[in-house]
Amino acid sequence: MEDGLTKTINDLKRTITQTVFIAPHRAGYPFIAGFAVVTAFLAMLSTVLGFAGLVLTLWCVYFFRDPQRAVPQRDGLVIAPADGRITQIAEAVPLPKELRSNDEVLSDDDEGDFTRISIFLSVFDVHIQRNPLTGLVKRVVYKPGIFLNAGNDLASMENERCAALIARPDGQHLAVVQIAGLIARRIICDLQEGQDVKSGERYGLIRFGSRVDIYLPKGVAPQVCVGQRTIGGETILADLTSREPARDAILV
Repeated sequence: MEDGLTKTINDLKRTITQTVFIAPHRAGYPFIAGFAVVTAFLAMLSTVLGFAGLVLTLWCVYFFRDPQRAVPQRDGLVIAPADGRITQIAEAVPLPKELRSNDEVLSDDDEGDFTRISIFLSVFDVHIQRNPLTGLVKRVVYKPGIFLNAGNDLASMENERCAALIARPDGQHLAVVQIAGLIARRIICDLQEGQDVKSGERYGLIRFGSRVDIYLPKGVAPQVCVGQRTIGGETILADLTSREPARDAILV
């Protein structure tokens, strides 16, 4: 049995390990190595410059951190694909034009009646994206574009982005869109058309500040509010099997 002090110390060690010393995503290694090389060069010129480079290198390691998450397991749950702050919930919006079609994937009615939840990622948020639900990837489309601030209303349709359409076994469709921001100009998406995915699995990364949009199908009310912070892979955005109304929130 651990005594009180030993338990406290062990709990502190676990907390530090789980929140600070987190292994980075593999996509971050080239950037971390680059920062480290520049830091070594700066250190030869000046101790102050070397220290500044070390701080930036450690920040780069922190930025690309890839923490484990406890993913809720129940059919119909839509899980947040990213860490960040919900900046907008817009009803009855069309899917991004690259996901619209006249083929068998979606009907005309399906294409234009969604609720969009926008999650803004600052440079301090985890930038790994995770699948919002279990299903089949029907379409993945990369779209070049401009680099407006990710908080801009036009960013959903004008910025560089990568959109994916996922279908549940019952035929419901949900879209998730990675959007590059003013600083972020590199989107990584590992999803492939025809791929079976599970809720909470990692599927992509956006380098530096950015945004992720989720499109909920008609009749599904979001269970989050504007201003709320999300944890990718853990926060429940909606329940596709529920008819619970949308929630309100107040600042306290």
